[in-house]
Amino acid sequence: MLPQNMPDQERKISERKKKLRWFVTLSTIPLLGVITAFGLVPQSDLGLTPTKITTEEIPLPKIAPGTSVSGNFWYSERMLRSDTVDELLRRLNVEDTSASDYLRNTAEAESFRKLAAGKEVQAEVNAAGGLVSLRYLGEGGSQTVIEKYGDAYKTQTQPAPLETRLFVRTGEIKTSLYAATDAAGMPEAAVNQLSEIFSGDIDFHHDLRKGDKFTVVYEMTYSNGALVSTGRIKAAEFINQRQVYRAVYFQGDMQQGDYFTPEGKSVRKAFLRSPIEFSRVSSGFTTSRFHPILQQWRAHRGVDFAAPIGTKVKATSDGVVTSFGKQGGYGNFIIVGHQGRFTTVYGHLSHFANGLRTGQRVKQGDIIGYVGMTGLTNGPHLHYEFRVNGKQHDPLRVALPTAQPVSAADKEAFQLLADNFVARLNQLRNTNLAKLD
Repeated sequence: MLPQNMPDQERKISERKKKLRWFVTLSTIPLLGVITAFGLVPQSDLGLTPTKITTEEIPLPKIAPGTSVSGNFWYSERMLRSDTVDELLRRLNVEDTSASDYLRNTAEAESFRKLAAGKEVQAEVNAAGGLVSLRYLGEGGSQTVIEKYGDAYKTQTQPAPLETRLFVRTGEIKTSLYAATDAAGMPEAAVNQLSEIFSGDIDFHHDLRKGDKFTVVYEMTYSNGALVSTGRIKAAEFINQRQVYRAVYFQGDMQQGDYFTPEGKSVRKAFLRSPIEFSRVSSGFTTSRFHPILQQWRAHRGVDFAAPIGTKVKATSDGVVTSFGKQGGYGNFIIVGHQGRFTTVYGHLSHFANGLRTGQRVKQGDIIGYVGMTGLTNGPHLHYEFRVNGKQHDPLRVALPTAQPVSAADKEAFQLLADNFVARLNQLRNTNLAKLD
């Protein structure tokens, strides 16, 4: 049966092939036209430069048998809470049993085993995974170095090599100072300095407004690339309610370092506006206030700063502790005398600073007590009074005396420094440099 049907099958296949050829021919006619059209355009008219492709074989260098990689490598890791010695060494690419034994068992390496979480450890490792040296920052900023000598390891403590870098941050107040400085990438220590520098002119509790701006130039200290500490603000500008305040740090030969305006006047007032950082004014200075405990109208001759129990209370100026203890509605209180005619009072304290005594000299910013709710109070807060010749004045509004200006002997040196920083601040004022390092 199969041989009899072969001619018919071949004929049908032949017809299908003819139809397929015609279909392919007809479908390619438009495509050939397009290709021809492009081919009619001279290459020179397209602005193309004739190119020549050259192929050349480049032999690879031959590596001699037995050749191995040499040299040491540095690795850096941070200590994790769950880390063991061996786990940290593994992440540092160390495969060295003698190093592991030394770090786990010897008294010399005890400080390594007690490293807190987050501490950075740097290791020098050879190509075979052997530990050559290991270093980390210990207590007090000193650097501990563990090095291999022959077949043994030796631990020594030495002063850390320090490097100071200048950072610039700018920001704009939208909700709060801390939110703005966080967005700008400023460390908290620098933020606290900023608020303290301008605290004599700006009440950071309720004077800030949306749109206020700041620019800060400050130092950061590093050791082997690891951050050691936040340094001092070198220059700063704060624009509060369109009023521009500027400060430059200067330490002359004849005086202690401090902050001054570009003209050489002291930025610091003799008194801080507030003895607490970033608290809320719960009750202001007034001649008539309904007392929440006594349930009667009476004068309130001070300012109440609401804050959690235990919040640090600072002396607002240099002075002498004239008395402290417990007294009636004030509860635990401290009275500090300043310059003969000024007195500050701190009430409702939970407790006093260790070692506080009558007659003790205190400096502006020293911690003298802690917020509490002793005496007549319905919540934790600090009651703060400012007295001039025994009479109470509103601490937030009274005109505060200023500190000493730059001395005449240091004026020329200060002006050179101040002009340099002012030039930088002028360049940065209208520039968004929130992420500039």
